[in-house]
Amino acid sequence: MNASTPLIHCTDEELLIRFQGGHREAFGVIVRRYERELYGYLRRYLRDGDLADDVFQNTFLQLYTKINTYEPGRRVRPWLYTIAKNQAIDALRRTGRHPTVSLDQSAETEDGEVQSLLSLVENRHQGPSDAALGEERKQLIRASVDRLPDFLRQVVILAYYQGLKYREIADIMGIPVGTVKSRLHAALTKLNEAWTAQPSPLG
Repeated sequence: MNASTPLIHCTDEELLIRFQGGHREAFGVIVRRYERELYGYLRRYLRDGDLADDVFQNTFLQLYTKINTYEPGRRVRPWLYTIAKNQAIDALRRTGRHPTVSLDQSAETEDGEVQSLLSLVENRHQGPSDAALGEERKQLIRASVDRLPDFLRQVVILAYYQGLKYREIADIMGIPVGTVKSRLHAALTKLNEAWTAQPSPLG
């Protein structure tokens, strides 16, 4: 890394190293670089704009005060998400609430096919009359996600809402990639069970 490289052209990792070295402007660059993405994640996870604001501020306060714990070479994006996730969980515990999530988003499968999470748990052979029930389906599946254990709900949000790769989710959660995959499979299985357990709208 060249010390004369403009901050705007530095990688995330280079910015944190510069911040560790006393270059305070580097902190502002990393905040601006991630504010939309990380705030969006917190809004989706918490479903509360005010609480998301608080957690967002606390996330970067943690980054600021614990910058000396950053190890050069560690990928910044998963580290930031880990801090944000932990701060969000703490905030929910303090308020006695549980996170919720909307399911109307896209996801990329192993073979690159983009689907919505909704489509992964719905019956693919639906009749035309089912179209009017779309919103009802979303509400049902959203409620089912809300009932998932937190360790399953988190991987659903990170994978399907934030579009993070398995490796990134593994780093954030502190679990192996294989566990990420198995948790996603378990979550989708539970959602599918909840969906198929519903009575047919046609009787």
